[in-house]
This record gives sequence, structure tokens and C-alpha cells, in this order.
Amino acid sequence: MAIENELDELYQELILDHYRNPRNTGTLPGAQIHAEQFNPFCGDQVTLQISVNRDGTVESVAHQGQGCSISQASASMLTELIKGKTLENAHALSDIVRHLLRGEQIDPVEMETLGEFEALQGVSKFPIRIKCALLAWTTLEEGIEHYLKPQSQ
Repeated sequence: MAIENELDELYQELILDHYRNPRNTGTLPGAQIHAEQFNPFCGDQVTLQISVNRDGTVESVAHQGQGCSISQASASMLTELIKGKTLENAHALSDIVRHLLRGEQIDPVEMETLGEFEALQGVSKFPIRIKCALLAWTTLEEGIEHYLKPQSQ
């Protein structure tokens, strides 16, 4: 039990660090993907801007927003996690994140792909907070789908 408490404490520190010192904030002039979502229930807001290479790889990503520590830490972690990934892989990560946050079983290999985001696994114990943690990820999905839609027609 002591190890579990230490792990929870470490995860809380990581979440607070991403909240207090968010990575990749601001805007990206020339970004091909722009997406924004707002959660009317709690007031959380996330904006993502993503620059994509010709091969469909995320070159850079920035976020802005307001909200609780969970939503903003999740957005910060997302920006770190998707850099260098293809849009398809970034989109697939959102499915893994959704399963994790809903407390569903995650394959150990998939869990490794989440890196620091594993720290938000405890959110699954608080159903009302799942939407907070997913906000950046649903914003990412919307942005990628909108970007790819005109190219696939």
C-alpha cells in the first residue's frame, strides 16, 4: 500500500508540474491544424495548433486554454506525446487514452506509448473528471479529422 501511495503522490506531482509549467503553450503561425473545444459543464477550454510535415508527421504542436489542473495538464502532456508521431498514430493514441481514463484494460505495450500520461490513470476513479482529461484529446481528434477530410475526398 505504501508503494501505491508513493506512486499516487508522484503522479499528482507530475500533473501539477504540467499544470503549473505547461509545455508547448502559445500559438503556431502557419499551423495546418487548428481545433478548439469548450466544456460548458465546467468551463474548461482547450485550443490546439499543429504543424504537420509533408509525410503526415507532427512537427510541432502548441496549446492554449483555461481550466482545471486535469484538463490543462492533459493538454500539456498531449503536446509532448504526439510530437514526431504520424497523424494516424496521434489519433490512435487518443483511443488508448480514452480506454485508460475509463478504467479499461490496456495492453502493456500500449501503456508504454503513453509515457507520462499514465499519471492521469487515477482520473478513472472520478467519472466527472474524465471529460476534463479527455478534452484535449477530443480536440485533437476533431482537428485531425477535419484536416484529413478534404484530403481524402
